Amino acid sequence: MISVRHLRKSFNGVAVLKDVNAEIEKGEVISIIGPSGTGKSTFLRCLNRLETPDGGSIVVDGVDVTAPKADLASVRRKMGMVFQNFNLFGNLDVLGNVMAAQCDLLGVSKDAAKAKALELLGRVGLKDKANALPDELSGGQKQRVAIARALAMDPEILLFDEPTSALDPTMVGEVLSVIGDLASAGLTLMIVTHELLFAREISTRVLYMDEGTVYEDGTPEEVFGAPRRPKTKAFIGRASVHQLQGVLRALRAGILEDGRVDRQEAEMLRCLVGSFAACGNEQIGQFRTTLDEMLSDGVIDEHESRQLAEILSGGVK
Repeated sequence: MISVRHLRKSFNGVAVLKDVNAEIEKGEVISIIGPSGTGKSTFLRCLNRLETPDGGSIVVDGVDVTAPKADLASVRRKMGMVFQNFNLFGNLDVLGNVMAAQCDLLGVSKDAAKAKALELLGRVGLKDKANALPDELSGGQKQRVAIARALAMDPEILLFDEPTSALDPTMVGEVLSVIGDLASAGLTLMIVTHELLFAREISTRVLYMDEGTVYEDGTPEEVFGAPRRPKTKAFIGRASVHQLQGVLRALRAGILEDGRVDRQEAEMLRCLVGSFAACGNEQIGQFRTTLDEMLSDGVIDEHESRQLAEILSGGVK
């Protein structure tokens, strides 16, 4: 579906993408992870030509979108994009935001565009907000409107550029839930994300970007559970510490019900432990240190600490 060969892109003489190669098949869910500044968003923006590559080729369904006479409008109709900062039209209500591109770019009648917009707003759980203005919505609601707007164009591929990075942590889940539903529906998705637990759960394949390239490419089990290359191992280890802190704080905030850890939280913690186990003694030591710090700082208490010990030993079913 998408074939990327030797993609290059520089800004002010600094090479961001040096030699990116990737193959994306129809129906795949690709998560793109890696440190900040390694070209993840630039890669995504090159795919639909919001950025012009300096070299290499991008072939989408047999069409080289880097060719001088490429029909970019046609390519972009196939490839929807959801931005981290929503990019909604502030002067239009929610319904108008989802209708606009249908009418202006596809020539759909207003009645047909309205019907489709309402259907999509229902799909993302926002039909009751159809007449609200963007400023009246939460960040999570704005991002769900942006997803509905992208879907209104009937894309074959959806690109997500860090769709939760601008959200309050309490709103992340509602957006990830919608993206998960789209993945289950068989759409081809490419997602730049720092939500590693989500990426591990949803993806068919994970691209780890570093050094201006796709540094490592594999299944979630391979990249998160048994990374092959040193920078991947180091990144997964560092990121797992950060995500562990978030999970523990969520437990502290009330995800524990009736004195027990639910299955979802247990699985999240097991995933984290699996990531640490793959990343060597340094990260395992960091993991233990983090647990000790959480206990001493009061983020978790003795009771929760015992529950975590049960989880890590497989005691929670």
